[in-house]
Amino acid sequence: MPVSSQPPLARRFRGFLPVVVDVETGGFNCRTDALLEIAAVLLQADDSGLLARGETIRYHVKPFAGANLEPASLAVNGIDPDHPLRPAIAEHDALQNVFREVRRAVRANGCTRAILVGHNASFDLGFLNEAVNRAGIKRNPFHPFSSFDTATLCGVAYGQTVLSRAVKAAGLPWDEASAHSAAYDAGITADVFCQIVNRFQPIYAATVEAD
Repeated sequence: MPVSSQPPLARRFRGFLPVVVDVETGGFNCRTDALLEIAAVLLQADDSGLLARGETIRYHVKPFAGANLEPASLAVNGIDPDHPLRPAIAEHDALQNVFREVRRAVRANGCTRAILVGHNASFDLGFLNEAVNRAGIKRNPFHPFSSFDTATLCGVAYGQTVLSRAVKAAGLPWDEASAHSAAYDAGITADVFCQIVNRFQPIYAATVEAD
C-alpha cells in the first residue's frame, strides 16, 4: 500500500501503534510482586494526523500464586486484593482480553505491532512482560523492549517529569483523588502524550513532505 494511502497512525510511528498502558502493582519488583490492575488506552488519529484518546480497556487482576504484596505500595494505590467486591480476574484472562483489543486496533489502523506508551514506561513494560511469561502467552502484540516514555517527553516539553506536575504544566486538569488508578493514570498519560505529539505534528509533516 502506498504510504500516502495508509491510515494516519500507520504512517506516523513507522507502523507501530502507540497504546498507553498503566499497571498498578504490589511493589516495584516485576519478578516477585503482584500485578493488580492493568489499563490500556487506545489512540485515534484524524485525517490530519492529530491524536486523541480513544477507548480504555481496564481489568482488576488477581495476584499470581506466591506473589509478594508490599503494604507501602498498597497504601499508595489503595487496592485491597482481598476485598470481596473487587472484580478481579486471573492474569492470563486479563492479558488475553487486553491483547485481543490491542490486536484489533493494530489491524484496524494498518499497523504491524503495538508499542507501549507509559509514564516511566520501563516499569509498566517490565510488569507486562513478566506477566506474559508467567501466563505462557505466545501472541503478545507489544514490542518486547521498545517503548515511548512520557516522563522523558514531558521533561523535554514542559520541564517536568512527575506525572501530576507535567499534567498541570500541560494545562490539563489533575484529579488527585483518582490518581493511582490504572484507568485514570493511563487516560491522563494518553492526553499528555497526544498533546506533545500534536505539537510536533508540523515538524513531522514538514519532514514527510521533504522526503
